[in-house]
Amino acid sequence: MTTASFTLEDGRMVSFQVKGHSGLAEAGEDVLCAAITSAVRLTECAINDVLGLEAPVKVKEQDASITIKLPRKLEGEADAVCQTLLAALMVYFVQLQEEYPQHIIVMEV
Repeated sequence: MTTASFTLEDGRMVSFQVKGHSGLAEAGEDVLCAAITSAVRLTECAINDVLGLEAPVKVKEQDASITIKLPRKLEGEADAVCQTLLAALMVYFVQLQEEYPQHIIVMEV
């Protein structure tokens, strides 16, 4: 099962972690894992490459886990855009959870 955890502090999303394999199909053929990975990569590219923050988001990959953490002093329009992107990612993952409840769980921590 894949677990997507979104960390909130003072009402704002500050990071998320996605870990585990969905188990919907064998590795390399799992469309759910591909959808999750693609959404995470798109979010990271939108924040780091398109938005172009002075201090880019921190990305940590290890085994079947990826964590993305926003910079601490993010403010103004950059923070608003990042919050929108993370909220959209969370909504997308919740929709996947509704479709594949045995394979993905989404949590706020």
